[in-house]
Amino acid sequence: MRPVNVTPAAYDREIASAVAQHTNPAFEQAAQALTWGADEHILITAAVAFWLLSRRGSEQTRITGTHLLATSVVTGILPHALKHIFNQRRPDRLTAIGHLHGIPLSGHPNDAFPSGHAVHMGALASAASAFPKPYRKLTWSATIGLSLTRIAVLAHWSSDVVVGFVGGVLVERLVRRWTGYGRSRG
Repeated sequence: MRPVNVTPAAYDREIASAVAQHTNPAFEQAAQALTWGADEHILITAAVAFWLLSRRGSEQTRITGTHLLATSVVTGILPHALKHIFNQRRPDRLTAIGHLHGIPLSGHPNDAFPSGHAVHMGALASAASAFPKPYRKLTWSATIGLSLTRIAVLAHWSSDVVVGFVGGVLVERLVRRWTGYGRSRG
C-alpha cells in the first residue's frame, strides 16, 4: 500500500515561515528541552511506574493507573501506524533560514503527520478532565504548551499538532470504555 501524501495548508506554511524567521538558538534549545516532556518513552515509563504504584492504592487509583498505562501504550503505537499510512515532509526539512536561527532536524523527514507528541498530550489533557480542578487546569496548560513546542522546533506543521491533539482526546475517550476510568462511583 502506498502512503497517502498530506500537503500542508497555506496557514501551516505561514506559521512555519514565521517561526523560522523569528526564532533564535536559545529559544530553540529551550523548546527542544521542553518537548521531551511529551516524548512517548518518558510518558510510557511514567505510566508504568504509576501503574505499579497504583496497585497498592484504592480501587479508583488502580483504575486510574490502568487507564493511564493503557492510554499511553495505545497513543504510543497509533502515531507510528499512521505514519506508515500518511506521508508528509517535516517543515524543518524545508527551511534554510530556520537552521541558521537554531532549528534542529527532527525524526524521519516524511513523518510529520500526525504529531505523536500531540497525540500523547491530547490523551493526557482528556484524562485530566477527571482530575481535581487545580490539577486539571495545570495539566491542560502543560499539555497545550508541550504540544506547541512541536511547532516551535518545526518538527510538525500546526495542523499536524491540532489533528494529533484531537486524535489523542478521541483515543483516551475510547480507552475509557474499556478501563472504566472517569465513571462516578457513588
